[in-house]
Amino acid sequence: MSSEAKGGRAAQLKHTGLRPGWTTGACATAAATAAYTALLSGDFPDPVTVTLPRGQTPSFALAVEELSADRAMAGVVKDAGDDPDVTHGALVRATVRHAPPGSGVVFRAGPGVGTVTLPGLPLDVGEPAVNPVPRQMMREHMARVAAVHGGSGDVEITLSVDQGEEIARSTWNPRLGILGGLSILGTTGVVVPYSCSAWIDSIRRGVDVARAAGRTHVAGCTGATSERTVVAEYGLPEIALLDMGDFAGAVLKYVRRHPVDRLTVCGGFAKLSKLAAGHLDLHSARSQVDKAFLAELARTGGADDALAERIATANTGLAALQLCAAAGVPLGDLVAVAARDQALSVLRGAPVAVDVICIDRAGAVVGRSGVR
Repeated sequence: MSSEAKGGRAAQLKHTGLRPGWTTGACATAAATAAYTALLSGDFPDPVTVTLPRGQTPSFALAVEELSADRAMAGVVKDAGDDPDVTHGALVRATVRHAPPGSGVVFRAGPGVGTVTLPGLPLDVGEPAVNPVPRQMMREHMARVAAVHGGSGDVEITLSVDQGEEIARSTWNPRLGILGGLSILGTTGVVVPYSCSAWIDSIRRGVDVARAAGRTHVAGCTGATSERTVVAEYGLPEIALLDMGDFAGAVLKYVRRHPVDRLTVCGGFAKLSKLAAGHLDLHSARSQVDKAFLAELARTGGADDALAERIATANTGLAALQLCAAAGVPLGDLVAVAARDQALSVLRGAPVAVDVICIDRAGAVVGRSGVR
């Protein structure tokens, strides 16, 4: 990454004036790392340092710890920074036990951590609601601890969150079929503080910096996974990546007044289905996936009445996408085209070519619009 790109990104982050925090996934990784270290060595590292997906190495103080002959438990209090996160201050615990040889890392849901009960999420029904990136983080840290202290790396990790079931009632988990508590989340380990005015201002500054650097192609991305996708697709440098988050409208309206030759919008299928339906704010608190809209869109791609009905009653947007994929209906492409057309309507004839890429949670492309 060039010094110019670093400077532009740093300026965006500094401008917000908000303190970032740590995800439940980062806290769970820290707790599990401390617990497994104690199980093998007899001592809890406090603070415990972990490595996040983007290379940061934060240290976490332990709030609780407990060691016996066959298990170790450690807990970390989540600090969400300046984000108004309902899980801020929650105590995330990890209890680690030895598992049979060859079993690898097995995850269990303890009190306050939910279990998946409906299809359409990136986890199988019956699995603890511990998302893929936190699982990978914990696997990697268990392997590192095992290498240092002579363990096998075969462990059972039971995650729990004090009052998690009560806190989860303030989230979308119950509606998504995640029952019994919270999800252990995070794709970067870092909580970016949510502030409409600060975030939107940072988007505007990102456009300004990209234009000043002579970039003619920028990408509005909903998160880290979509950033990786557009970099892989187009080789864009970091300075051309706009951390759009949920604010699609902010990107489009500012680019309308400050045009670039080409704008790529990339994000998760469910979020971009909201843009396709006409929503410019993609946050779950202010817009929802409209499955009836998806059903009608699928009809234009060949879905029959029975499939359209199943889409309209699907648990999630991902579930609707999976139904269409099985039937050979290109719902991802249809959503991408509809989202592109909505973007063009907001641009109101500004000299900006637009394309849209929809991805799944793993970053695989599930829909494209083409450039127009």
